[in-house]
Amino acid sequence: MTNALILGVVEGLTEFLPISSTGHLIIVGSLLDYTDEQSKVFKIVIQLAAILAVCWLYRGRIARVVRHMWKPTPERRFALNILIAFMPALVLGVLFHHTIKTYLFNPLTVAGALIVGGLVILYLERRPPRVRFAEMDEIGWREALKVGFMQTLAMFPGVSRAGATIMGGLVFGLSRQAATELSFFLAIPTMLAATVYDVYKARDLLVMDDLPVFGVGFLAAFLAATLTIKALLRYVSNHSFEVFAWYRIGFGLLVLITAYTGLVSW
Repeated sequence: MTNALILGVVEGLTEFLPISSTGHLIIVGSLLDYTDEQSKVFKIVIQLAAILAVCWLYRGRIARVVRHMWKPTPERRFALNILIAFMPALVLGVLFHHTIKTYLFNPLTVAGALIVGGLVILYLERRPPRVRFAEMDEIGWREALKVGFMQTLAMFPGVSRAGATIMGGLVFGLSRQAATELSFFLAIPTMLAATVYDVYKARDLLVMDDLPVFGVGFLAAFLAATLTIKALLRYVSNHSFEVFAWYRIGFGLLVLITAYTGLVSW
């Protein structure tokens, strides 16, 4: 139960921050020695909780899109942009999902990606801002597609889906608020598709006896994700993402140093 609580909180806190939830789950799971078959299904369950947190917080907006997307309205344009942005991850995910999970899901590759990603964020944050789209609804399909391709970089564990989409949005002219909200909405189809696929692949590992453990992790991830999303939206209104870059670099170096010195057997 303790492992479930810790990892649920880790998932909720990191899923929508540009610091890589997958990377943190791999590293923390390794530290807790929770890497068995049950852990694979557990991580799927808590990822679903994070998706539902976004759906809950934006339930009004989602309901409006569902009601009006069948007519030539701004809601239809919004839905099409999300679909367009989702397509690169869908295609490349199907092609390379197995290879990436087999060869790249380990703490040392994650640490390297955390450091490189942190350096990229620092570089991008020190460029003069070029805001062309103050609101998420103002972007066209070209910007949506570009951000979608940026999201595919997060297939490499440790890059961060949120980090790739938010920083990609900033590069392509979105305001901080718009890039962050786009990242939230793009997470819904992307993470839902990944969850459904992973559940199907791991269907033989589903056991009723695991429900209490999964329930604890699910609730922890949902609550932590809800609080994190609200806090991040307040934060980005007048702060840069540099603090997350320095955190990524520091955390990645810590993992590499402990591995090199033998303090932790990763």
